[in-house]
Amino acid sequence: MNKKLYSHPFIITGFVVVFLLCMMAIFAPFFQSPIVQDLSSRLQSPGSDSHLFGTDHFGRDILARIFWSARISLKVGIVASTLSLVIGVILGMASGYFGGKVDTIIMRCTDIMMGFPALLFLIAISAAFEPGIDTAMIAIGCVSWPSIARLTRGQVLSVMTRDYIQAGKAMGYSHIRIILNHVFPNCMAPVIVAFSLGISGAIMAEASLSFLGLGVQPPSASWGAMINEGKDFLRVAPWESIFPGLAIAMAVLGFNLLGEGLRDVLDVKSKS
Repeated sequence: MNKKLYSHPFIITGFVVVFLLCMMAIFAPFFQSPIVQDLSSRLQSPGSDSHLFGTDHFGRDILARIFWSARISLKVGIVASTLSLVIGVILGMASGYFGGKVDTIIMRCTDIMMGFPALLFLIAISAAFEPGIDTAMIAIGCVSWPSIARLTRGQVLSVMTRDYIQAGKAMGYSHIRIILNHVFPNCMAPVIVAFSLGISGAIMAEASLSFLGLGVQPPSASWGAMINEGKDFLRVAPWESIFPGLAIAMAVLGFNLLGEGLRDVLDVKSKS
């Protein structure tokens, strides 16, 4: 499997893109502050020596703002996906392992959550509390767990039919011991893939909230907020929205390719 992991084209491409995003976040402090304004340099076109990606309508360097925004997007993506992973795995394992009324209650709650449009639910949560990066992370994590829970439940139901689970119960092992030592390790491969794909979804959700003004608040830089600020200048300065849009596309593509590659390698039923 290690050979497939290091040679799979999707994994290699996705890893390179994610690595570049991490480098952008790390080296962001070496660029000028994303909130520094220079009205004498406003709406400069890309290609100049001092502003490679041009400037926006406030004279702020777009390249610097994109690098600083990478920090926010990665933070939101990882934290929100981790929160949804923890909630989804705990509820999914409880549902699949104990069954009965526990399964019914958890799955009905999951169905209710999945019945709401995710974006509208995010908007409602973000609008109910003070908009900001912390609210966005919590809202995205709380909305994204149902798919993880259903996936985990399906894996647990499959594992519960194995002989070693029945043997553990016959030997009097506690539920916690069986779950941690036997159920949990054998359910993690597809969950890891879902986690990787969930990061890209969280990045898109954060960009959507910031575009609507319910995510990262000005003057902080965010790819979604940059697109929103540049939409009024598309005819005279299209680069103000194009470059952050390309950054979002690159981030989503990178994590999606990484997740698809991991699925091909970890899923024994997948075909090349």
